[in-house]
Amino acid sequence: MVSPVEESDIAPLRRIIARNQVWPRMAAAYGVVNLVPPWKSSLDGLCDALDRARGAQGVPDLVQRRDEEDQLTSTLYAGLPYPENQLVALAHTLVSRGVIDEGELQQRLDAVRARLEA
Repeated sequence: MVSPVEESDIAPLRRIIARNQVWPRMAAAYGVVNLVPPWKSSLDGLCDALDRARGAQGVPDLVQRRDEEDQLTSTLYAGLPYPENQLVALAHTLVSRGVIDEGELQQRLDAVRARLEA
């Protein structure tokens, strides 16, 4: 059975997966030996902030967020390694719940890419 969160097709996330720029591959390409992506601490901080924001419109509580993460990482994002699958699942949840819209997500992704390529 497909859950409502899985029914959302989120184009920016689909494009991320198509690029296959996962941390193990990118770290190897640039000679980085740290197995933990540099953005993992930001992801953990975002999850902590969401836990504190419970009750805000559209923000899932911890159990909802983890349940949706488990669903998405075992289905739509099963091909991504951890923690990329966690990151993409969280973005998917936030877009599908209306906390952030696809356009805003794409703008943020574009801003990050511009900083990296500068």
